[in-house]
Amino acid sequence: MGYRTDFGRDHHRPLAVFASPGRYVQGPGATWELGTELKRLGLSGPVLFIAGGTARRTLAPIWQDTLPPVGVTPVVEAFAGECSEQEINRLVARAATQPFSAVVGAGGGKASDTARAVADELDLPVVITPTLASTDSPCSALSVIYTNGGAVEGFRFYNRHPLLLLVDTEVVARAPKRQLVAGFGDALATWFEARSCRQSHGCNVVGGYPTTTATALAKLCCDILLADGPAACSAVDAHATTPALERIVEANNLLSGLGFESGGLALAHAVHNGISEIPASHAMLHGEKVAFGLHTQLVMEGQPQSEIQEIYSYCRSVGLPTTLQQIGINPDDDEAIQRIAERTVIPGESSHNEPFEVTAAAVADAIRAADQQGRAYIN
Repeated sequence: MGYRTDFGRDHHRPLAVFASPGRYVQGPGATWELGTELKRLGLSGPVLFIAGGTARRTLAPIWQDTLPPVGVTPVVEAFAGECSEQEINRLVARAATQPFSAVVGAGGGKASDTARAVADELDLPVVITPTLASTDSPCSALSVIYTNGGAVEGFRFYNRHPLLLLVDTEVVARAPKRQLVAGFGDALATWFEARSCRQSHGCNVVGGYPTTTATALAKLCCDILLADGPAACSAVDAHATTPALERIVEANNLLSGLGFESGGLALAHAVHNGISEIPASHAMLHGEKVAFGLHTQLVMEGQPQSEIQEIYSYCRSVGLPTTLQQIGINPDDDEAIQRIAERTVIPGESSHNEPFEVTAAAVADAIRAADQQGRAYIN
């Protein structure tokens, strides 16, 4: 009697999928352990480092000292600042001049997005070493692609996650506080979007149903942000690493990364993508725009005022925007609001993971109502 091997073959329901980077390392001075970690992963020889300005100034000297003794030769290439097709193509062409064993992305979210794209083009493993805790992108297997002008152009999805994510919290503690706080905005939305995705039985970013694990991690992420956010801000003001900052960095990078990718996205990030269509918003950071997207989502979902007020209050306490004006948009500009709303609901956008039909008209109303509540709260 044989065993069945066709279980699920005739079912069209997606499987639950949880995805993650291969290894996560965090702490003060973690940069000094990068060589050990690369050796553990079996990487050696020339490695292409795509590095932002802070990484080149503060980390590159450590790489040059510590990597050659373990057999790794760092070849550092400056990241030009925008994760665009033009920048990806430039770096791929640069990498064609010699064989590399891996790509390391060092810097903010756009540097890591670019490194993932370059590694994918070259069919190489990728390692991410963030200098900021400003977004949840470092863990993921996707890149947000922008135009050279800063508008969201599209997304790239990859079959492989980073082999390693290594976060030096001494570097994060010295970064501008605004960057950390923007990370709060990106990470704060994680739980509320995962909750909506689970309610609607929507798929997560990796194409499966959210696991219970992913949803639980998204909730833990929110709990840590609400508990430790203000104390982490104080630590960064003092350029100090503290337990509160360590927990927040883990929430911004790891918990939010796992929570958004495996838990699913909903309206908040779709509104961010709409806001990015407005040139006046380009000076704002990703997480600042996501924060306003979260306000819009909570209003549109009709969540209890107690929950909405808690989020408004938190955002005010740490310095996240609660109004359109704070993200560079005139609240009386009906054309801009309509443009945001229409971009929010394009086919395939994560707004359709809400447990109800989402229309441009409803999004525009929710944006105006969220802005009005934000202004009332400030006053």
